[in-house]
Amino acid sequence: MYLIVVGAGSIGTEILSVGATSGHEIVVIDRDRERAERAGREFDCLVLHADATDREVLREAGADRADAIICTTEADPTNIMVLLLAKELGIPSLISVVQDPQHTKVFEEAGATTLGNPQRLIAEHLYRAAERPSIVDVMHLSGEAEVFEVMVTEGAPIAGRTLLEADTAGLLNEGVLIVAVERGEAVLTPRGETEIHAGDVLTIFSQAGITPAVMGPFEDGRKRRG
Repeated sequence: MYLIVVGAGSIGTEILSVGATSGHEIVVIDRDRERAERAGREFDCLVLHADATDREVLREAGADRADAIICTTEADPTNIMVLLLAKELGIPSLISVVQDPQHTKVFEEAGATTLGNPQRLIAEHLYRAAERPSIVDVMHLSGEAEVFEVMVTEGAPIAGRTLLEADTAGLLNEGVLIVAVERGEAVLTPRGETEIHAGDVLTIFSQAGITPAVMGPFEDGRKRRG
């Protein structure tokens, strides 16, 4: 894969770090000289100290053979301008950070895959981790829907019940589906007769997202405050 990364700030640097061992060819563009030089010292990649909103800079970066471009600057106007130029130049995969949620539609209309404001996402993740320690990981889908991992706690209403028993008891809300059960080194495909144990990590799809009603069966309510 040939990848162009626009911006060598905190996000761009993390992408370079992840890609450093991938064996793929990566080019980074940053108009800040200090950041560009630092990226050049730390990573084995081509670095251009230039303005990526210039079509010729993207050509110099290898737009004609790039498989993807990732825009990571803190300015939405800059990111969208670069993406539009990249689209004109035929780069097939367009990816960008979006700082202001109100701009998301503009990016999507340009054909970009987007990631919301990273600082906001991190803040939400940390807040949720404090609020619901049993949640292991979360992936947002369209609307309110989410896929998340949760560890079943001791004393949780679902612990010691089969999925059929849990459903009969009304523990599983409508729109909630248990996708997988991780128990130690084993990953189980959940069936009606699958019994849920405390300590199991469940992968769950919830149409309504993570709400107290959805989480209730998997946590010991006596241990929650508020």
